Amino acid sequence: MLNSYSAFRLFFRLALFLILFFFVGALVGHIAVVMLLGTTFMLVWHYRQIARLNFWLWKDKKLTPPQGQGSWEGVFNGIYRLQGKNRRRVGQLATLLARFRQGAEALPDAAVVLDAEHNILWCNKLAQLILGFVWPQDSGQRIDNLIRHPDFSAYLKKANYKDPLEIPSPVSDKRLLEIRIMSYGDRQLLLIARDITRIHQLEGMRKDFVANVSHELKTPLTVLQGYLEIMQGMEDDDSPNQKPLLLMQQQTSRMQSMVEQLLALSRIEDAIDVDLSKMVNMQAMMEVLKEEAVALAGSEYTLEFNCEPGLNTHGNELQLRSACSNLISNAIRYTAPGGVISVTWRSVATGALFSVKDTGVGIAPQHINRLTERFYRVDNARSSKTGGTGLGLAIAKHALSHHHSELNVTSEYGKGSTFSFIIPTHLLERQ
Repeated sequence: MLNSYSAFRLFFRLALFLILFFFVGALVGHIAVVMLLGTTFMLVWHYRQIARLNFWLWKDKKLTPPQGQGSWEGVFNGIYRLQGKNRRRVGQLATLLARFRQGAEALPDAAVVLDAEHNILWCNKLAQLILGFVWPQDSGQRIDNLIRHPDFSAYLKKANYKDPLEIPSPVSDKRLLEIRIMSYGDRQLLLIARDITRIHQLEGMRKDFVANVSHELKTPLTVLQGYLEIMQGMEDDDSPNQKPLLLMQQQTSRMQSMVEQLLALSRIEDAIDVDLSKMVNMQAMMEVLKEEAVALAGSEYTLEFNCEPGLNTHGNELQLRSACSNLISNAIRYTAPGGVISVTWRSVATGALFSVKDTGVGIAPQHINRLTERFYRVDNARSSKTGGTGLGLAIAKHALSHHHSELNVTSEYGKGSTFSFIIPTHLLERQ
């Protein structure tokens, strides 16, 4: 039934019928008449087969084709075979689509598929819950007609989806959403919305807790340090109480330094909008940093300061100075006496580079990615001796993020480290 007809076979059949009509015409003595009647019969027969095919394709509801005759048997069977392949392909695509939808429904985030014009093609159930979509009524709607937040409209118009966007939920202003958009398929976009209300609340609670505890500890530590100084002054130099009092004084000073750094970190984190219009005189700031470094290093280290004149930046001077000061003090603390500390501020292709290079102990590769975490220290014993709190690099990280920069660390264990950051060109100004 499913045998196909070759072109040679079809031509052979046609030639056979014509030869037969010719011989019949020769026998009756009317070749032209018989040939005309024969070809007419063949045309009528083929027209009837076309009519049957047309009826089956457009009107008949049966899946199986009518019984073909002659050369039309291969046509009917070929179309039926193609239909079977198409049905199997449609079934496979339907199965894949069902699996995709099941996977998308299982996502913990809202997922929305958009076309190039930001019209909604599909969304999962979670998108209906936290974005307020009604499906399938909202199919084909522009998403900015349903999420009417000015920041979201600007985000779509800008078409720069590298960073996520945080906006209130269209369903409730008390819920905060993180929106991410990425390219998907053929000129399509995939929007992922995540409810970060709880995370935002916990982060706010953490910041408030750190700020409040640090503030409350500052006064009693100041009082305690004052009384320790008085008690030290009341004891003789050879008194056995001098050593414990000195240790208590050192630990109190360390705790006070930690509290001050926690307060500084809280202030930097809370300063979401930093005024980048103010000019920072980097040459003057480098002079101040050099004086602080000399006071901290004394005569035990070699300090090298190189500053490109006239190269200034826009930003918050206190935050930049805090970041640079922490990098320099860390280099001194973790470098053995006799080492070299090189501080540089110079222009590069992408902006201006500030770097602090030391000849210290270096950092093992497994620690580098965690250096900017709060209270993370590579060597706790050494940090206790040097007075480190584990907050300096966290302060530097947050301060630099406000200036469109990030901290870069390169180190070779046992040979030294380099801490650097690049201020982008649009924040620089030359004099």
